[in-house]
Amino acid sequence: MVTLTFPDGASRDYEDGITPMAVAKSISSGLAKKVLAAKLNGELWDALRPVEGDASIELVTAKDPEGLELIRHDAAHVLAEAVQELFPGTQVTIGPVIENGFYYDFHRDEPFSDEDFAAIEKKMRFIIERNDKFTREVWDRNDAIKLFTEMGETYKAELISDLPEDETITIYRQGNWFDLCRGPHLPSTGKVGKAFKLMKVAGAYWRGDANNVQLQRIYGTAWATQEELDQHLHMLEEAEKRDHRRLGRELSLFHMQPEAQGMVFWHDNGTTLWREVENYIRRRLQVADYQEIKTPILINNQLWKKSGHWDKFRENMFVSEVSHGAHDEVHALKPMNCPAHVQVFNQGLKSYRDLPLRLAEFGCCHRNEPTGALHGIMRVRGFTQDDAHIFCTEDQITDETKSFIRLLKSIYEDFGFEDLLVKFSDRPQTRAGTDETWDKSEKALMDAVTAAGVDVVLNPGEGAFYGPKLEFVLRDAIGRDWQCGTLQVDFVLPDRLGATYIGEDDQRHIPVMLHRAILGSMERFIGILIENYAGKFPLWLAPTQVIVATITSEADDYAQNVCDKLTAAGLRVKTDLRNEKINYKIREHSVGKIPVIAVVGKREAEEGKVALRWLGEGNKQQDIMSIDEAVTVLSQKSLPPDLARG
Repeated sequence: MVTLTFPDGASRDYEDGITPMAVAKSISSGLAKKVLAAKLNGELWDALRPVEGDASIELVTAKDPEGLELIRHDAAHVLAEAVQELFPGTQVTIGPVIENGFYYDFHRDEPFSDEDFAAIEKKMRFIIERNDKFTREVWDRNDAIKLFTEMGETYKAELISDLPEDETITIYRQGNWFDLCRGPHLPSTGKVGKAFKLMKVAGAYWRGDANNVQLQRIYGTAWATQEELDQHLHMLEEAEKRDHRRLGRELSLFHMQPEAQGMVFWHDNGTTLWREVENYIRRRLQVADYQEIKTPILINNQLWKKSGHWDKFRENMFVSEVSHGAHDEVHALKPMNCPAHVQVFNQGLKSYRDLPLRLAEFGCCHRNEPTGALHGIMRVRGFTQDDAHIFCTEDQITDETKSFIRLLKSIYEDFGFEDLLVKFSDRPQTRAGTDETWDKSEKALMDAVTAAGVDVVLNPGEGAFYGPKLEFVLRDAIGRDWQCGTLQVDFVLPDRLGATYIGEDDQRHIPVMLHRAILGSMERFIGILIENYAGKFPLWLAPTQVIVATITSEADDYAQNVCDKLTAAGLRVKTDLRNEKINYKIREHSVGKIPVIAVVGKREAEEGKVALRWLGEGNKQQDIMSIDEAVTVLSQKSLPPDLARG
C-alpha cells in the first residue's frame, strides 16, 4: 500500500502501482478527464506512471502553469514526429519549452520555409487526433546510443554519450515514434489539443556554439484553449504594429546602422522625447532631495579590480590599452556607474548627519553585448541609466526603501503604467561578500518591503553579485511585462572601495549603499513608451505637439502668428503652409501621430480663431476657439503630470 496526502491535508491509502490518473478516477470521472499530470512531493510526474512510495500528491490540469508547460512540451514532440513523417531523412535534436511556446531544432539539408507550416500543422493535428499514448521506457545507455546511431540520429546519440554515467536514460514513445526525453509527458497526444500555431523558422547552432553545424529551428506557440491562442496572436499582431523600430523610422525618432552596432543615432524628434523624459525625472529627483552628479565614461581598470567588476564583467567591457612610454595603462568604458559614485562620496569627510546622501546621474554606460542579443533600442551596447545611489545607515534602509517605492510608483503612473509586479531576487551562485553579509542584507531588504506594505514574488538566485535586489516589472497597454526599475541593498562595494562616515560615536563606519534605478535604461524605457502608446504620445511627451495647418494661402501670415503665440507659451509647434488640400494635411499629420492640428483659414484669420482637431477622436467636431483660449487650453493640457499637479 502507498499513502498519498492531498493539498487539503487529507490522506488516503492506495494499492501499490496506483497511477495519478487512477487516483483522479477514484475521486471523479470528470476530474480524470482533466488531469494531465501530477506533482509528487513537488516533482512533476506522468499521470500514467505508477507512484513509487508514500508521497504528497497534487493533480495537474490545463489551468495550472505546469499543465500548460506540458502541453507546449508535447507540442514540440508532435512537431518533431510530423516533420520526420513529412520530410524523411530529417534529424531531430532538441525541442524545449520557451516563454509562450516551444521550438524544435532539426538538421536537414534543404531549408524549411513558412510555406511548409500548413502541411506540418495538418500532420500535427492528425497525430493529435490519433491520440497516441505517451509511454515511458528506461533504456540501457549503450543500447540507446547504438539504436540512435543506426537510425542516423547522430545528435541524439551524442546527447546520450555526454550524459553522466549514472544518468537514467528515458525514452518516450507516442505510437510508433519515440524520442529521448526526461519527461514527464501528457497521457496522450490528444491532450495537446489544437490551440497551437507554428510561428517562424530560424537558424540555430548545435548546442548554441557558432563553431558547430547550423540547424533549423521551428518555433511554435501552444495554449490550453483556442481563446487563449487567439488572444496571444492578437497581442502579437498589436506588438507588430507597435514595434519601436518601425515607429522609430516612421516618426523620425532615431535610427541604427551597421557601423555602430548597438548604438543609437537620435534624431531631433527622438532627442526632444528623450529631453522631456529626462527633464521630468530630473524635476522629480530634485523634489526628492537627490544631488545630480556626472562621472567619467572611461576609468582605469584598477578601480574595476577593486570593485570586483573586472573579474565579473571583464568580457562585457570595452577596453582601451594606452602606452605611455615606460608603462602601459588599461582603461575600460564603464558598464555601470556604482564604483564612480563611491568615488564622489569619498571626497571629503562625511558625517552621519550627511546621510542619507542620494547621488543621481544620467550615466552613459557601455556593455559589449553579443550581436545576436541586440534588439533595436531595447537591447543596446551604449545606453544611459537613470541611475542613483543612496548612501545611508542600516537604520535608514527601511525609510529609504519606502520613499523610493513611493517615488517609483508615482513616476510609472505619470507615464501611464499602473500595473506593477515586484520581484525579490536573493543571492546568486557567484557573489561577493560572506554568507553572514548576505543574511544581513537580505533580511534588511525583506524587512523594508514588508514595512512598505509591498507584496513580492520570490526570484531565487537572481540578485546582483554584491547584494539582493527588488525588480519592478510594469505591464504595458497590450499586456506585456517589462522589468525596468531596481533597488539593491549593498554592504559589500562601499567596504571594498573605502567608503566611510563618522558616526554619532565619533568612529568611522561603512555606509550601506542602495543602488536604484526607476526607468533603468533611458533607451529601453523610451522604446517601451513608443510601443505602449503605439507612437501616439501624450501631449506632454509628443515631440511636436501642435501643427498649425492652413486651408488657404490667405491664412499663411495668421498661421505663423498662431504658431508664434503657441511657441511663446512653451509649446512645440510647427506650421504646414503647403499648397495642399486641408484633408490631405490632416490625414498626413494624423498618420504622423501629431496630437493636435490647429486648422486656420480665411474665416479663422478674420475672426482671430483656430479650429483644434485632436488625434484619435475620429470625426468629432472641431473645437473652435479664440487664439488666446487655444493658448490657455493647450498650455494646460501639455503640462507634464508633475507640473500639472502644482
